[in-house]
Amino acid sequence: MRTRVWRDGECVGKDFPLADVSEKVRDENALVWVDLCDPDHECLTELANELSLDPNAIEDAVARGERPKATRYAGHAFVTAYATWFDAEDAVTLGVLDSRLRLSRVSAFVLSNGIITVRRDDRFDMSQVVERWEEDPALLTSGSGALALLHGLLDAIVDGQFETIETIDDAIEALEEGLFHESARTREIQQRTYRLRKELVQLRRVVLPMREVVGAVIRGRAESERERSPVLDSLYTDLYDHVTRAAEWTESLRDMVVTVFETNLSLQDARLNTVMKKLTGWAAIIAVPTAVTGWFGQNVLFPGVGQVSGTIASTVVIVTSASLLFVLFRRRDWL
Repeated sequence: MRTRVWRDGECVGKDFPLADVSEKVRDENALVWVDLCDPDHECLTELANELSLDPNAIEDAVARGERPKATRYAGHAFVTAYATWFDAEDAVTLGVLDSRLRLSRVSAFVLSNGIITVRRDDRFDMSQVVERWEEDPALLTSGSGALALLHGLLDAIVDGQFETIETIDDAIEALEEGLFHESARTREIQQRTYRLRKELVQLRRVVLPMREVVGAVIRGRAESERERSPVLDSLYTDLYDHVTRAAEWTESLRDMVVTVFETNLSLQDARLNTVMKKLTGWAAIIAVPTAVTGWFGQNVLFPGVGQVSGTIASTVVIVTSASLLFVLFRRRDWL
């Protein structure tokens, strides 16, 4: 657990016990942050009783599989989002079809002068968020300060999602370039395409709802006179633009993966047709010598039988006809 309190943009206390949270929050001139990592239900229930948090929000904070959302309750708001990244260490031990994408859920109870973050695990580092908060101490004041803290949290999460999207984009582009290589392995391409589709489905589930999350926060600010701040207006407008771009980029990646999949199938058909043409061409070339030797191998008399001239004639017929067929098929790109 981590705790911190600011007053007029200056940190005046940190790492105080959970029992002191309600006292800190009652100070209207203070801005409070509490971070809980994988808390149990009893801990959250105790905190909810002290701060009058809605029981439904508590259930959402501990439940598994919650989608990103922003909900407004009496006296506070509840926000859930997911941090995303690719873990290089896990990728070494994963199978070729296993997803490399990692998710970490972060929830936040937004009070009038404080924020309580709840993480399901410690894989999302809150230190980077604290650094963002303290870059602009003027925002860390009572009133709109809680929404400034929320903005810093969501901004860090969205930036991480952008990095994940860019990684998938690069992987798809590399896959596209490898499609037309002569040494391209169809099975490997199919496996990589399937894995990218799986990762993209996971990513879309947590990226697309972020527009609703940020939009709900912006609407909530518009309805509250106390939370008006021109600086925060521009920050949240920029954040909404980021989540919109992330959503649109994710949608375009889905189209790219589908295109790669369909192109790979088309190339397989084209390669199969090429193989069939080559087999047909060589079969036709081989059929001519077979027919000629079969004719000259008959047990009947014909001009040149048993003579050198007959051997020369049959050889000339075989070589000439086979050569003509080879040249003809080569011009038609069958061989």
